[in-house]
Amino acid sequence: MNYAPLLLFAYKRPDHFLRLIESLRCCPEAADTDLIVYCDGAKTDTEAEDVRRVQREAWAVTGFRSLTVRIRPHNIGLAANVIDGVSQTVNDYGRVIVVEDDLVVSPYFLRFMNDALDRYADDLSVGHIHACDYTNDPRLPDTFFTRWAGSWGWGTWQRAWTAFNPDGEQLLRLINERRLARRFDLDGAYPYTRMLRRQVEGRNNSWAIRWYASLFLAGMLSLNAGRSMVCNEGFDGTGTHCGGGGLYQSRLSDRPLCVERIRPVTESREALSIFRRYHRRTSSFWAKALRRILRTLRGDFGR
Repeated sequence: MNYAPLLLFAYKRPDHFLRLIESLRCCPEAADTDLIVYCDGAKTDTEAEDVRRVQREAWAVTGFRSLTVRIRPHNIGLAANVIDGVSQTVNDYGRVIVVEDDLVVSPYFLRFMNDALDRYADDLSVGHIHACDYTNDPRLPDTFFTRWAGSWGWGTWQRAWTAFNPDGEQLLRLINERRLARRFDLDGAYPYTRMLRRQVEGRNNSWAIRWYASLFLAGMLSLNAGRSMVCNEGFDGTGTHCGGGGLYQSRLSDRPLCVERIRPVTESREALSIFRRYHRRTSSFWAKALRRILRTLRGDFGR
């Protein structure tokens, strides 16, 4: 098999970076995979030493077919780093697998991603592969389609990435004009429209919400893993956008997933119902208030 390139975005967390690399090397496909690491520059002098350490560790990585390390001389932020890196890689290879430095993966992660990218390479109704499931719900099928596109261990093709629109204001306007806000919010279960609005207002700089909105408006679905191949360990206060404990803690799958072609390509109503229930249970006002109280009691201020 001609394996997809693996694109890794890193910044200032050397310990997380090393855990991710160790887990990736446990994938048998790693030895035949081209690894490309993008290291962002430091924002402040206090971050500089950790950033330099990540860069040194990146140059020392072994266990892959090839290693390319690209160092940003200045900090450009995760969104710009991802958009530029993915664009360049899909133009060079035609497809890509993407991870960030706060993830840990199952030994079956690369197998799942490559199988899925091969299986749906020519299906124009599929634009995204996502390997993380944080609901941990055993009722989910091994693979399924959903309108939502997650960003914790994902992949795509050049043909789909051409739909990416970095203009959040235009995306928000189109969603509102077409009266799709409730559908975009998983039928009101999670405020993705608000997240996009905040990106437009400059209150976040999420590339992922714009990618989801771009796919959503283009009518492309995501193939998701119902048994998680990825765990996000960034909810420990070390990341720019993550904090607050185990709300999205995934249980890594201890077995491979068989990626069979699903026909027709339609959103799984069962999976959507599980997602809706999960978000309504965890994202309600009272659920958030309780988590805040518990974090405060633990001394977990500001996360």
